[in-house]
Amino acid sequence: MDLFTVQPNKKGIYPLPSLLHRPRRLRKSNSLRSLVREVRLTRDDFVLPLFVCGGSGVRREISSMPGVFNLSVDEVTKETSTAFDSGVRSIILFGLPETKDELASGAYAEDGVVQQAIRSIRSAVPEMIIMADTCLCEYTSHGHCGVVRGGEVLNDES
Repeated sequence: MDLFTVQPNKKGIYPLPSLLHRPRRLRKSNSLRSLVREVRLTRDDFVLPLFVCGGSGVRREISSMPGVFNLSVDEVTKETSTAFDSGVRSIILFGLPETKDELASGAYAEDGVVQQAIRSIRSAVPEMIIMADTCLCEYTSHGHCGVVRGGEVLNDES
């Protein structure tokens, strides 16, 4: 059956061609398989999530995530240095402020925990790629992920 001259049957369904030979040319060698592989994960593709809290010397395990910790700025900086030395090149910081308010002011405060952590990490590990979570739910007293005005979450302003 020629792939270019296939005609639909009486019901309008195109029949699938049966291959007499299963092509394996792209699986022939490691080099070819590497070239055409769809997904390849390396440590460069991973982002380490870190949870920053106030205080000093804090390393408090999160009960719902065994092996994951809330870390104070000094501890998150140590953790980042260790991760970088192990080959991790990207982190994302989630802030856990000591106080919350209606306006999520800890999210944009000059001395917020994430802001402090970014400065500390940047000083200790300048090559680390640092991302910061921008969801406001951890910073707001009402728990919404954005700015609330008149009882409505304003997604665009958030």
